[in-house]
Amino acid sequence: MPSDPKPPGLIQRYREELQVRHYARRTVKTYEQWLRRFLRFHGRRHPREMGSAEVNAFLSHLAVDLQVSASTQNQALAARPWWWGCCTAAGCG
Repeated sequence: MPSDPKPPGLIQRYREELQVRHYARRTVKTYEQWLRRFLRFHGRRHPREMGSAEVNAFLSHLAVDLQVSASTQNQALAARPWWWGCCTAAGCG
């Protein structure tokens, strides 16, 4: 008997949400990379379990530890609303 396909994961749903909104492929890839970095920084915790304190900690890490430019921090911050839009929707795994 064939088993039901596994539902798409967090990153796949995030990618699909951006694609549905007709974001450029490069933007989708870049935002996905920022989501992966954010998740890795916080020990792969689900974004649903985090709030503004974790976002501030991540941005501070970029600025202080990695010494990235302000424009790079802004790019990471621009991707953030999509994390919560995708990750806090009903049925999010």
